[in-house]
Amino acid sequence: MLASLLLFFASPMPLRAIPQADHRPQRETVTSPASGESTSPGGKPADGHRRRSLSPNRAEAAQLVQQVAIRAASQTEPVVTLDELIGEALANNPQIQAARRMVDAKRLQIQPARTLPDPVIGFQTMGNLIPPTLQSGDPSSARTISITQPIPFPGKLALKGKMAAMAADAEWWQYEYVRRDVIARVKTTYYQLYYVTKAIDIVKKDKDLLEKFERIAEAKYQVGEGIQQDVLKAQVEISRLLDRLTVLEERRDTLVAQLNSLLYRPPEAPLGRPAEIRQAEFPYSMDELYRMALTQFPLLKRQQREIDRYEYAVQLAKKNFYPDFEVGFRYFNRTPMPEMYELMFKAKVPLYFWRKQRPALHSAASELASARKRYDQLTALLYFQLKDRYLAATTAARLVELYGTAIVPQATLALESSVAAYQVGKVDFLTLLNNLITLLDYELKYYESLADYQKALAELEPFVGIELTK
Repeated sequence: MLASLLLFFASPMPLRAIPQADHRPQRETVTSPASGESTSPGGKPADGHRRRSLSPNRAEAAQLVQQVAIRAASQTEPVVTLDELIGEALANNPQIQAARRMVDAKRLQIQPARTLPDPVIGFQTMGNLIPPTLQSGDPSSARTISITQPIPFPGKLALKGKMAAMAADAEWWQYEYVRRDVIARVKTTYYQLYYVTKAIDIVKKDKDLLEKFERIAEAKYQVGEGIQQDVLKAQVEISRLLDRLTVLEERRDTLVAQLNSLLYRPPEAPLGRPAEIRQAEFPYSMDELYRMALTQFPLLKRQQREIDRYEYAVQLAKKNFYPDFEVGFRYFNRTPMPEMYELMFKAKVPLYFWRKQRPALHSAASELASARKRYDQLTALLYFQLKDRYLAATTAARLVELYGTAIVPQATLALESSVAAYQVGKVDFLTLLNNLITLLDYELKYYESLADYQKALAELEPFVGIELTK
């Protein structure tokens, strides 16, 4: 409620600012300086009633307005923007940092997977035990130095490197999903905090106005021109607003703690007041969103890399039916006999392939089939998630339009009319209160729908890979 309503019986009153209000000129209502009765431009009461002394005078109303303004100014908070919070989350969020480190770890495994197994170097002495000397005249007594190098069948190392590369790519898309998900959670929490902050402001303003109405009703009751029910009803509504205010403030503290956790701050760290948000444009159809998601959704990309990795695993399992090799060299020191040299070549024969290699191939093929089915399941789930958020966004957009251009302006006009009628005694106090509470509920619904719209778009962003809100 605007502070001008606190003048109630002291000044003309456009009641409150209307979200996305229509710009029709407001009908001017002229009230008498003291009683609030409608007067003619010449200053005489329009209905012929005498001016009453029970209403507050202009100086008292002005002082009340000034007190409300001073209290509001003392409660101002620093404004925090969404871009600031997103930047801090990207820099400090532990989940993002952990996912990034995992990408680095997977990428560092690519080169080792492509590299030959380590060679084996050996030293051996054959002769006396203590001391370890050679036996003179024995041709088998010698000191030997050897080196052997295992060599997998051609193509196996390349396949292992490709598998490691696909695992690293899959991990990168997992990191991208985590990054987008954290940004989306920061945005949705921010929009919820925006709504709760707006709701607290509206409830506080209406509580101040109800307290004003209560004093007016009590003054009328004391001089015999009102009934006690009006005073009690106003007190009940004030208590209801205090109850709602308590719940909203608790919810605000919870949302602040949730945002602080995403930013890796202490839960009690001050956050600031959300900046004003503008309704984002949403020009995309459901088919356009689905096409974008098929090429941009990180979890689909990750699963595709998993499929590629299992395809390479199947090829590697087929290669395991072929033998691996080993080459070696050995030097014999047989002093005083002539030195000897040995060259070695070995092949590991997969003799029991029906018990080892064949089951391994079937296992790799089953894992590949499972990965493809998981991709299909992700695709089906993706369409549902897109549809759900698309419907939430379009429904919220219609509600924002409905409340902002029709319901809230109409409820505002109804409250203005009831205030004017109450001033001249044509409606009762309960009608005035009901119109005020109705307008309060509609204003809250407007900002709730606006926050829901922005949240639905923010939740779509991880799927389509483009920024829909700011």
